[in-house]
This record gives sequence, C-alpha cells and structure tokens, in this order.
Amino acid sequence: MTASHDHDVFSAAWLSLREGLDARSRSHRLTGLAADWLSERDAPHGIVDLGSGSGSNQRFLAARLPGPQRWRLVDHDAELLAHARRRGALLRDGAGQALTLETACRGLFPVDRELLADVDLVVASALIDLMPKHWLALLAGACASGGQALLITLSVDGDWAFIDRRGERVEAGEDIAVRTLFQAHQLRDKGLGPALGGEAPAVLASLLTAAGFRVESAATPWHLTPGDASQRSLAEALITGWHDAALEEAPTQALRLGDWRDRRLADIQAGELGLTVGHRDLFAWPASSAGRA
Repeated sequence: MTASHDHDVFSAAWLSLREGLDARSRSHRLTGLAADWLSERDAPHGIVDLGSGSGSNQRFLAARLPGPQRWRLVDHDAELLAHARRRGALLRDGAGQALTLETACRGLFPVDRELLADVDLVVASALIDLMPKHWLALLAGACASGGQALLITLSVDGDWAFIDRRGERVEAGEDIAVRTLFQAHQLRDKGLGPALGGEAPAVLASLLTAAGFRVESAATPWHLTPGDASQRSLAEALITGWHDAALEEAPTQALRLGDWRDRRLADIQAGELGLTVGHRDLFAWPASSAGRA
C-alpha cells in the first residue's frame, strides 16, 4: 500500500481512487499465466482473494480467467465486503457465466484450512508489503502443501519519485529525505509483526522458490502524468500520505515537511510534475504441476 494510515489505506474512497490506475498498471502477461494455470485444472476453479477490500481484484480478474469460478473474498472490513458482494453479483467469467461468490469477514492470520479450502489460485493485490516475513512464509508453505498457485499483484517496491513532462525523474534532496522517512514508516508493525514494505516482493519470490515453486515477476509501476486532471486527486492523496507518514517518523520536522508537501502539491496542481510509484506483480505455481512460462 502507498498511503500512510491504515484507515486511509483501506477506505472505500481510497480504493476507488486507485482502481483505474491499478488496472492499467498490472501485468497482463502474468494474468495470462494464471489463466493458463486454471485452464489446466478441473472446474469449477476455486479462487481466494486475500485482503479483498471492495473487490477490485475480482473485478479485474473475473473476465480474464476461465470459468466456472468459485470466489472467496476475505477481508476484516464488513462494509467493504458488502460493497464487493453487490458489485460481484454483476460480474461474469471469461465464458460469460455468473460467478459463485462467498465472503469471509476475518483477519488473514492464521493461514489455515478455512482460509485456503478448495482453492486452486490464491490472489492478493496491494497486500504483502503490509505483512511480516513470517506471514509470507506461512502463506508459501500452505500453498506448497495445497498445490495452489499464487497471483500477487501491485506490491509496492519502496520506490517513488516525481517526473517531469518528459517522463524523467525529478529528485531534490527533500524528496529523497521524505522518501527515506516513508520507507521507514512502511516497516512498522501493522498488527502481525514488522512489515516488509518494499522488500516484500523479493522476499516472497525467494520463499516460494525455496518451497518448490516456479516464479515469474514483472515491474508494474504507476505512472501519473503531469497535467492529467483525471489523476490529480490520486497524486494529491499520495503526497499527503507520504507527508503524514514522514511526519509520524520525524515529528520534530513538521515545518520542513509541511513546506515540502505544499510545494509539491502546487507542482502537481500546476501540471509541472507527475509521479511514478514502483510496484511488482508475481505469479508462482508448483514446479511439479502443470503450468508454463
């Protein structure tokens, strides 16, 4: 995730704000590999979406994956799950058939039989950077035991920068200082232990490889173009979130950080600068079973 506070990260407004850019940034090649994986499995195809939020992951994937599909959306927020159920009822799979959909309002720990029961594919979006290493190890081990593939998307890699109208990075010393504070904030405990932040994609890939998976990954950065009014609200939310996270790390620097926020917001509003935010997608499947890269 790229906002600073948990209640902002998981709010319906924030999730809606980012959904379109998420869809444009994702790796279609890795989605295709996941579709290949399911097409070689017996139907119906069981899919669990961990930390599903309002269901944007399902909305992207349903029509791109073969059916019939049986989905389980798991999230701790009952309101977001209700939103996901309403919109999920309208979705169709790649063959145009309605989905079977259930929701589970619970946390993601423990990684137990209830969480992954009757599942072929485990999916999650914008999640693993919030998790500690031991949770990723549990997930990798459980999927290895169950023979399940994973499609883990839009995990932040810790990098972000401003870009000019030519698409080139613009980095002043203050930008680097704020990014460093933000990266430190990402490593805070979100409830299960110290989060991995931008290290999470590489750590998960390593754990899955050690557990006997084949792993493919792809860079899937966000690009917010300078002067694009349709992306301005998201850019402003990102800058505000980075500022707030940095301030929590360095409360004595409030004046300096506030000046940085106001200056960069003005640059966005004037159309002088845009943003790039690093993410990675990952698809992994048991090496001993069907699938192809």
